[in-house]
Amino acid sequence: MIDFIKSVLANESRLLILGIISVLFFIITLTVIPWLILQIPEDYFTEHKRHPLLNEMHHPLIKIILLILKNLAGAFFLLLGVALLVLPGQGLLTILLGMVLIDFPGKYKLQRWFVQHKSILHSINWLRKKGNRPPIQI
Repeated sequence: MIDFIKSVLANESRLLILGIISVLFFIITLTVIPWLILQIPEDYFTEHKRHPLLNEMHHPLIKIILLILKNLAGAFFLLLGVALLVLPGQGLLTILLGMVLIDFPGKYKLQRWFVQHKSILHSINWLRKKGNRPPIQI
């Protein structure tokens, strides 16, 4: 027990930094994640195949830059969601948001499977109801 206390005291600054990061992630999940979930179209999961939005843009450089930024943001939220499974915050919703942003083969099927879980769909639609948005349709 004494060794544990000595270890905690020796790493006090690291624990403080970890605590601050945990609080920041919690604040991010309480503000940014609900806003982003409200931006998902209500019929996003009703189609059999998704049509990429970036194909509507004409200039290839803009398409590449937006694709890279979207995938980086998705990777950030995916990793944040995994961390939030053990830290305070909305881990599963953050993982779903990261999956929505990242492009990979089979993404749409995985998203639909994820959202069809009763607890996930209930959480998403509860947030959407609070934001005066219609519920997600499956």
